[in-house]
Amino acid sequence: MIPILAAIAVTVIVGWMLIKRYPSQMILLAGGLVIIYVSILCGVENILPQGAKSTGFIGFDPVQLLTSVAIKQVGGIGMIIMVSGGFAGYMSQIGASNALVRLVADPLNRLSSPYILLALAFIIGQLLNVVIISAAGLTMLLLVSFYPILTRVGVSAAAAASTIVLSTSLCTGPLFGTQQLAAKTVGLDPTAYMVEYQLICTVPALLAMAVAVFFIQRYFDHRNDDVYGESVIEKKSEERECPVWYAAFPFVPIVLLFIFSKFGISSVKLGVNQVLFLTWLVVVVIELIRRRDVKGVFQDAMAMFKKMGQMFGGIVALIICAEVFATSLRVCGMVDGIIGLAFDTGFGVTGMTAVLSAITGGLTLLVGSAIAAFATFASLSQDIHASLGGNLGGMVNPMHLAGTVFRSTAAPPCPASSASP
Repeated sequence: MIPILAAIAVTVIVGWMLIKRYPSQMILLAGGLVIIYVSILCGVENILPQGAKSTGFIGFDPVQLLTSVAIKQVGGIGMIIMVSGGFAGYMSQIGASNALVRLVADPLNRLSSPYILLALAFIIGQLLNVVIISAAGLTMLLLVSFYPILTRVGVSAAAAASTIVLSTSLCTGPLFGTQQLAAKTVGLDPTAYMVEYQLICTVPALLAMAVAVFFIQRYFDHRNDDVYGESVIEKKSEERECPVWYAAFPFVPIVLLFIFSKFGISSVKLGVNQVLFLTWLVVVVIELIRRRDVKGVFQDAMAMFKKMGQMFGGIVALIICAEVFATSLRVCGMVDGIIGLAFDTGFGVTGMTAVLSAITGGLTLLVGSAIAAFATFASLSQDIHASLGGNLGGMVNPMHLAGTVFRSTAAPPCPASSASP
């Protein structure tokens, strides 16, 4: 009982510190280790995951737990996230992301109905988010390209900026870190997870949100009670110029993933890492042929590895620490207690899915990070599913979408916050 009470107290403290913007990685890691050591002092002996060997001294086993979790994540989902982030960084470096946004922005100039244009801009932004997976990067690109068009036809600055931020809310696509984590939790490859679980939810959600954008933004614009500050939107002075056909490069990995999957050529196995590295190498060769500047092209290519390092220090480290924290909740018996309570109250898998989704969304809204909340509770969902049954994908998908949607309305400043009134 003492470990569970300690876990509840530590969880509350961790939540408070996350809200206060303490570093998420270290807060989750420290909280998890405290719970584990309290459990050890209370007589708990089995703290290591299956397959991990004890050091021979239980006092060192929490470090062994951290090591085994790190090795598993870096060699698995963590590597996929790093390579995906690296590829997105390289696409931005060579100007391919900019070319794509400029290309899709052109048709918007031909529309004159302000709020139809606004709803369409939201849909286009969300579709771009499938291949431009950096929320901050896509937001800045849309601010530079879409924002002037929207305000020119009569949409308020507040409506334009808030819609642009909302365009990154539905993280649907096999390149997203949260989607890769969700797919791994369910036991599917990211492409199959997208087709079998996500599209059936996100397509209706996308259309419903577009309709809501039309009516809600029009309503608030007609009220005309926004208070504006100084706009700081300005176009980058050194935007990389590239051919318009470079806009196709961000789509290549998605196309390859669908071609070489169970939905296409199933005899050839290409995972996310392989298609991203393959596309990166091909684009480097194309850059060499087009620019004939070996040094410059290779310097740009290094953006892949630099961004991979940044992803490790950010998202991958967060997943590692979140799994340690989730493991501590298992070790202390808190997860078993929650499952037992669900049985006693007749809550069932549907009720637990609703609770976990609400917690994931609420925590994301408070801390501003979907991956921090989702990584913690996605791991717990496997234990709950094993005990309560039901469809694991049906449990994970609402949690995943709750985190990504609430992230776009979270408190931490985003690139648009300084540009929007």
